[in-house]
Amino acid sequence: MTDHSETGHDRSDAGLSGIISERRQLINLAYRLLGSLAEAEDAVQETYARWYAMSRQQQDAIASPGAWLTRVASRICLDLLGSARARRERYVGEWIPEPLPGRTEWISVRPGTATADPADPADRVTLDESVSMAFLVALEAMTPAQRVALILHDVFGYSFAEIADITGRTPAACRELASSARRRVRASGRPAAPATHQAGLVRDFKQAWEARDIDALVGLLDPSATFTADGGGQVLTVLEPIEGGEQIAHACATIASRATGLTLVERTVNGQPGLVAQQNGVIVTVYAFEVAEGRIKHIWAVRNPDKLRPWITD
Repeated sequence: MTDHSETGHDRSDAGLSGIISERRQLINLAYRLLGSLAEAEDAVQETYARWYAMSRQQQDAIASPGAWLTRVASRICLDLLGSARARRERYVGEWIPEPLPGRTEWISVRPGTATADPADPADRVTLDESVSMAFLVALEAMTPAQRVALILHDVFGYSFAEIADITGRTPAACRELASSARRRVRASGRPAAPATHQAGLVRDFKQAWEARDIDALVGLLDPSATFTADGGGQVLTVLEPIEGGEQIAHACATIASRATGLTLVERTVNGQPGLVAQQNGVIVTVYAFEVAEGRIKHIWAVRNPDKLRPWITD
């Protein structure tokens, strides 16, 4: 005789497991949409809160829970992106997307909560070209709707009909949004250099920086290079981008001469070769690079402690 209570329990466990397994996909989506791991985690938490707020009958009536979760998470991110512009206008200095360490997992720690299992795949973001710092910075110049249309269609493979349901626009309008977003990405920079070539340039840059060799630094930087720093008003850093290879070289030499106990270490940042600066063994700055045509075109320095959370527990 079949024990119906056990069968129901097994089915419930299987359903719960399926819902939880969607978390990794949702974190991947939300991080790309928001450019912030902390905000992505909040958006995904709100998505699950809405799921569990429904009755069991309402949940059972949803044919594809994964699609429902993605739709809700996307709408939450769309709302957050709408309000983010106002928040970032009040931000002290430049706002740079939150950098991620090279490994595809980290420990999530929130005040007053237990430490998550570092092996839990729910807390991983897949690192590919769609999370390079250059790509995330290009996304910041887009409207929320453009950003959602591009990420959902080009990165996650959703149809424009599905995106229309999420954004409240027509499929044709979503197609145009994604097309205009692609043009923005193409206009924002040149094709990325191979990782091995970028790694070599970053290593040479590190050595020249440590040696305070201004001529060598200038030779590695594009004449029109830019250096942008994000301290969030919490730590000392430049508030405006530094423009020009020579100006950046002199600024780096000044940093090297003034900083005490600072160590530069080669690390992978958002899937590409980068650097971190450690002071007394603690990571205080993460540097992401964009390399084009054999020279460093952009440097992004993230110093805001709130954005270094994934690195501190790395």
